[in-house]
Amino acid sequence: MRVADVIARRLYEAGVRYAFGVPGGEVLTLVDALEQAGIRFLLAKHENAAGFMAEGVWHMTGAPGVLVCTVGPGAANAVNVTANAEQDRVPLIVLTGCVDAGEAVTYNHQIFDHTRVFGPVTKASVTVPKENADTLIDKMVRLALADRPGPVHLDLPIAVAAAEVPEAKPVRRPAPLPAAPAPGPELEAARAALAKAERPLIVAGLDVVNQNASETLAAFARNFGAPVIASYKAKGVLPEDDPLALGGAGLSPLADKHLKPVIEQADFILLAGYDPIEMRTGWRNLWDPETQTVVELLAAPEYSYMHNASMTFHAHVGESLKALGDGVEPRATWPGSLIAETRSALAGAFGQNEAWGPAAITTTVRANTPRDAVLTIDSGAHRILASQVWEAQVPHAVLQSTGLCTMGCALPLATGAALAAPGRAVVAFTGDGGLEMVLGELVTLRDLKLPVIVVVFVDASLALIEKKQREMRYGNAGVDMAETDFVAISEALGGRGVWCEDRETLAEAVKAGLEADTFTLCACRIDRQSYDGRI
Repeated sequence: MRVADVIARRLYEAGVRYAFGVPGGEVLTLVDALEQAGIRFLLAKHENAAGFMAEGVWHMTGAPGVLVCTVGPGAANAVNVTANAEQDRVPLIVLTGCVDAGEAVTYNHQIFDHTRVFGPVTKASVTVPKENADTLIDKMVRLALADRPGPVHLDLPIAVAAAEVPEAKPVRRPAPLPAAPAPGPELEAARAALAKAERPLIVAGLDVVNQNASETLAAFARNFGAPVIASYKAKGVLPEDDPLALGGAGLSPLADKHLKPVIEQADFILLAGYDPIEMRTGWRNLWDPETQTVVELLAAPEYSYMHNASMTFHAHVGESLKALGDGVEPRATWPGSLIAETRSALAGAFGQNEAWGPAAITTTVRANTPRDAVLTIDSGAHRILASQVWEAQVPHAVLQSTGLCTMGCALPLATGAALAAPGRAVVAFTGDGGLEMVLGELVTLRDLKLPVIVVVFVDASLALIEKKQREMRYGNAGVDMAETDFVAISEALGGRGVWCEDRETLAEAVKAGLEADTFTLCACRIDRQSYDGRI
């Protein structure tokens, strides 16, 4: 076996079936090994997009994503998506090729220290040795998936990749998190507080999704009559047509205006897998442990100091929910109509009932896609609005960059999701500026024959930044652009394109796109400043 074969087979045994990247001569041995191991290597047009494709696959399969990059610009291009994986808690395995150490003594073309670059934005960044490569890859896979997931980086020298080694040792399986909080006075105090709570509330975060604890959380919420506010990445942990679902929260002051009274009236707040890296500063110290019981269930220690808690437990979130509810008798909760009134207010707060506009586009697409449809959203004003308006009914169904908030992610996320879940409808929401960053990936969609529906919010502006610019009373600079004919581009690239300026045209385009054998791009014209008063 070659060292590259050892790495590839270990990844296959971890459930990996796809790897993405842009190959160079320095990684050809690795690409060959991946293919021989049964892992399909797929060409993207940019390493950043390739990393998001890998993330899309992870959300659909649970196996770590794999990104392959060559030396120099290949590795440098991957830094953004790796930093995104660190902030969005994505188990991304970044494999870079590198020039052998002896060669680099006198040869410096395209060479820089990959491990020093990737080190600050990964859980670990290592150079693969010839010896014990099997143990190293086991450690890296385990580390990527452990506790709160994140990226790891392996730098593979050219000669090491091709070096022959003995048959690898058996895979070492990762040890699970502690099953549940240890019994003791603190757990009993949390149970006692839950038992007497009249207005319990759950704030659910992305660790619920990462640890597949959504069903447990939904059962807990219904059993104890606790409404659920979900972070953007936790949307769908409780189906959002449930009477206890209060939708998503994170970046919208308008949503917070409706949610804050509920938070203030809660007497028991359960932070289930909540990671404040997704939230804006308005969520800093939004509750008060001096007057409210705040119980935190965390997959890993949390050091942001964005909030305080009365009690904190580090264990598997799902098992912690079971332990917390064990032996506690449910009771009637939330007297009055506050929860129903809040749901009703949120259902129209963002322009959902208008004839046309960002919210109308979102609700129209949602009404014409299946219950388990996957939505990917690019960064921008449309993301904040869609994260509030789109009803997610299952977890892992609204994918976006929430920690780093990087543009250009929606289209490649949708590509990876559609590839790994061919039976599900996949829709990508993007602004015109975000799509123009990754137009080449429409070619990837065409080549893979994936029927993704791409919805472009066309206002010829970086709308969120333009809005902030006006609010700061600064002059308009660097935020406007000429309108691009996205319909012509998509048709030239082998897809379908439709201009949409009303609900009926959009609905028909979406229905047709679900039956198409290629991608469908719906270019939705909206007025500039369409988000004013709506996010």
